[in-house]
Order: sequence, then C-alpha cells, then structure tokens
Amino acid sequence: MKVCDYIQLAAPGIQALQPYEPGKPIEELERELGITGIIKLASNENPLGASPRAVLALKGALGELHRYPDGGAFELKRALAAKLGVGMNAITVGNGSNDVLELLARAFVPPGAEVVFSQHAFAVYPLVTQAVGGRPVVVPAAGYGHDLRAMQAALTPRTRLVFIANPNNPTGTWSPRDDLQRFLRAVPPEVVVVLDEAYFEFVNEPEYPDGVRWLGEFPNLVVTRTFSKIYGLAALRVGYGISHPQIADVLNRVRQPFNVNSLALTAAVAALEDDEHVRASAGLNQRGMRQLERAFRAAGLDYIPSAGNFISVEVGDAARVYEALLRAGIIVRPIAGYGLPRHLRVTVGLQAENDRFLAALAAALDADGAARP
Repeated sequence: MKVCDYIQLAAPGIQALQPYEPGKPIEELERELGITGIIKLASNENPLGASPRAVLALKGALGELHRYPDGGAFELKRALAAKLGVGMNAITVGNGSNDVLELLARAFVPPGAEVVFSQHAFAVYPLVTQAVGGRPVVVPAAGYGHDLRAMQAALTPRTRLVFIANPNNPTGTWSPRDDLQRFLRAVPPEVVVVLDEAYFEFVNEPEYPDGVRWLGEFPNLVVTRTFSKIYGLAALRVGYGISHPQIADVLNRVRQPFNVNSLALTAAVAALEDDEHVRASAGLNQRGMRQLERAFRAAGLDYIPSAGNFISVEVGDAARVYEALLRAGIIVRPIAGYGLPRHLRVTVGLQAENDRFLAALAAALDADGAARP
C-alpha cells in the first residue's frame, strides 16, 4: 500500500506545529549518561512532593480501579466551590489546567479567529491556537513580562481569546492588580480573557490579584489553576477553570467524558484540605528563591525576578551550560524556544539541591569564560 504524506493530510494549523517539549525526565538522562543521583529542577515540580493527605487518600482509593470516575467531578467541584466561594456550576475540571486551555480554544476560537498573548508566554497558548486553526497574535513583551497596554491595542474585531499568565512561565513576571483591572475593563465582553494562575499559591506580592474575586465584575473572565504545582500532584494531571456558569457550560459541551481519572479526583479533594503542606511548600520556595537570587547576584549573573517557584537566569551560552549541567547530573530547562536563548529556567528545589546546582553552574561557567554573559 502506498504511504501518504500524513503531515500534509493534517489540518493546516497542525502542520506547522512542533510537539511540546517537556523537561528531560530523570530516567532519560540516566539512560543517556549512565549516571545516578540526578536532581531535576526543570519542570517546576514541588520538591516537598505530594500532599501527605493526598497520598493517604490515594491508598484508600486503589480498590476501586475497576470503576469509571465521576464524570461530573462532584466532590472536587463541591470542595473547590466551598474554598473559592463560587458556585459548582462555575467550575470546569481538566486533565491538568492545560486541558482547560485547550477546551477554551476549541470552544471559542473558530478557524481564522485571533488569539492574543505575550511574547515569552507559555508554549501551550500558540499550540492550542494553531491546533484549532486560530491566528496567534504575539505581543512584544515589556521587561520580559506582559505589556497589557500593547495587548489591549492588539485587540481587533477578530479577537476571540486572550491568554494572560500571572505569573508567567518561563519568566516569572506578574501583572499587578490595577494594571489587570484596567485591561479587563477595556476588553469587549465578547472576547474571553483567560487568566492562567497555575502558580497562584506561590506568589508573595501585596499587589498580586486573586482573579477569582473578579468573576462577578467580568463575566468574560476565566481563571485557570492546577494541582500540579504547590499541591504536588503533577503525575495525576488535574486542574480546573473558574468562570461565568455559561462559559463553564460551553466548556463542558466539548470536554471529554471522564477526562480526570478517579485517583486524581480523590487526591485533589484531599490535597485541597492540606493547608499545612501548602504553607510549608510556599515557605520553602521563598527561602530557596532568596538563596538562588543571592548566589546569582554574587556571581554577577542577571536574572528575571520571579513570583513563581522557578527563576530564569542569563548564563550566556545557555546551550553549552545546559549540557554541562546535565553531565553533572542536574536537569534544568533551556528556554531558547521561548525567545530566551541566553537564559536557563531553574525550579527552586530543596536547599541541598539548590546548593548542588549553584556549584555545578559555577563550574560550568568557569570552565569556559566565553560562556559568561
């Protein structure tokens, strides 16, 4: 049988896509270099691990693996509604918050419609836009972060969706309350604005807003969050969106049945009650961030101040430094694909992990003075 060019058979927007590249897994580096004792600071995972309450709840749920999950996620929606002060009909659950981002594109972006987002923003935004045949409108960043005035100016009658990451990945930059409110008031009601708050629980800034509090004022606003980060449930993939009930109704029309598995639902409900784990994780992150920032300043390295659980540092020849770190058993994230070829993104780890990273980074930079920025 003749073999076709199946890429050419794909939808036009998909033909131009490149698959999303996650951080290198530990197992892959072990296979490549035959080394052990690897630390991974590439994927913004919680170094304290999963919520202990979630782990305990999972053990109790293993006897029901032959049952389909609750397709309506009733218990998780009820817990989220109580915690956030919203109605259950305002919540959409997803296989990670990425799933909700894709649902938004599928539901609200017809072919040829425009989707506005910032330069250096999360790679999933262009991916889901092009996958549905939308037109990405990338607005140049200001100081590595969102230029909300320029994003407002980029809106046209063809705009259907706006993505704003707050804080942004991979830069860690964030938009303060007054700037975001001003932007939201300027957006036409027929344009859906997605406020991606995946790192919400890590932020320690007095002017950082809680987007959920604005849902009553801005019915075109959708806030997305995840259990993958501070709750430590990245392996289970569970996130959610909060919105006007009509938007949630639309998203549930395109959501796949059983898109969140039973173990994820059980763990998320338990994790949501684990305030002690959240406090400990946030405190560890703040201390680790100060540790990395002090070291970068002492080494004369520029970095992008971050409100998340990661930080991007300028190292010059980032590709070479990345490879040197891999050989030292440390996985970080190169971000040339985000338009930052001189930077590496580093997840804040445990103090000992940060120490080891900083020592390996210093060795990599000293090995070749030309690599320094």
